[in-house]
Order: sequence, then structure tokens, then C-alpha cells
Amino acid sequence: VQLQASGGGLVQAGDSLRLSCAASERLFSSSIMGWFRQAPGKEREFVASIRWGTGRTYYADSVKGRFTISKDGAKNTGYLQMDSLKPDDTAGYYCAFATSYSTRDVDYRGWGQGTLVTVSS
Repeated sequence: VQLQASGGGLVQAGDSLRLSCAASERLFSSSIMGWFRQAPGKEREFVASIRWGTGRTYYADSVKGRFTISKDGAKNTGYLQMDSLKPDDTAGYYCAFATSYSTRDVDYRGWGQGTLVTVSS
């Protein structure tokens, strides 16, 4: 299974953006879809994840209350709604899947090309 993120762009601080993550195959209900981001010169960090079957969500403290992860099982697509964006949110955003809950990128696979989000001040 390969996942492909899209929807990035250049926005101003305070704006909103919605990213999409399309899976090449149907995900199992036990799968976890995760969003990560990597800013220039920094390590990739966990942003949010969702359990495909139950829809239970998990967020990094840095985005809690501003980002919302969701899914459309019929479309094999996940979404990351990003509100109140800050310059610190500038990064390449990637999605991948795991077989159990984790915030570690090494536990995820199916990485595709990321999508760049740039937030200007």
C-alpha cells in the first residue's frame, strides 16, 4: 500500500489548509493512518493519526486544537484540516500507515512524496 499526500501550498499565518492522503489500496480497519511533518534541518515528527476502523484520533500537543484528522473509508482517503496555521507549521507533510498505534515514523510504511506547506508571517 502506498499513500500519497497532497494539498499543500503557501498560506499566511492564521489561514487554513486541508491536506489529503490517498491510499493505493483499501486499508484494514485496524490500520492507523498517520501524518508526519519535517521542517528543513529538523527530524520528522508525528502530527496526528487516526485508526481506520473506529476513527479514534491522536494528536501531537503542538497541533492539538488546531488540526483535525479525519477519513473517508469509501474513498480510501484521509484528511488533515489545519486551522490557525503558524509559521512554525512550515514543513513537508507526509502520510503513511501502521498496524498499531505509534508516534514513531519507523513504525509506519507506505510513504509517498510529501506535500509542502509554507506559512508566512
